Amino acid sequence: GLETTLVFLEGFELPYFAAFDLLKDEKGYNAIKSYYRRYLKIAKDFEAGFILESPTWRANPDWIEKIGYPKSAVLDVNKRAVQLLVDLKNEFENELNKIIISGCIGPRGDGYRPEKMMTADDAQKYHSAQAEALSKTPVDMISAITMNYVEEAIGIPRAAEAVRLPVVISFTVETNGKLPTGMSLRDAIEQVDGNVKALPLYFMLNCPHPTDFKDELYEAKTD
Repeated sequence: GLETTLVFLEGFELPYFAAFDLLKDEKGYNAIKSYYRRYLKIAKDFEAGFILESPTWRANPDWIEKIGYPKSAVLDVNKRAVQLLVDLKNEFENELNKIIISGCIGPRGDGYRPEKMMTADDAQKYHSAQAEALSKTPVDMISAITMNYVEEAIGIPRAAEAVRLPVVISFTVETNGKLPTGMSLRDAIEQVDGNVKALPLYFMLNCPHPTDFKDELYEAKTD
């Protein structure tokens, strides 16, 4: 929702949908901060907790280089993004029951179709740069968003475990409730759980309507 709001509702241009790029100037920084504030106020009204997700979906080595940053900027980019969340947490800490800071990791390739597919070992190695950067910030966990094939979804928990951070995995699914590779949600979750030492805290789904995946959940429940 962050990138969609910034582009289509607020008129920002995001290279490769990279929200973190707005943090380089005051106008963009304030726009992102305002976006989060709106949701924090809703959580306050409903006396709920809140997970602040960093705007770092594209802040991994390949993508930041495409945008024009050196690969060595991974640490600085992720630290700057998390600091914005720390500031927001401090602002609302007396008004909300619980605020958790999550460091967002996105895919090496496109989030909605499998490309640049890696083995689990290669995915662990690749995403270690961002996981290590996030481990040097006050994040409570890592969330891997728009994972569209299982090997990458295995590599990231391994990278997170190496820096002693818990992880959440969120799969992209199609209108049939399956991953873009055709794999079922059940198989994907079981393969992740079966190939990592530290299990994900929980799993999420990206972008579908509930009717798209209800049959997948029902089948998994009844098997």
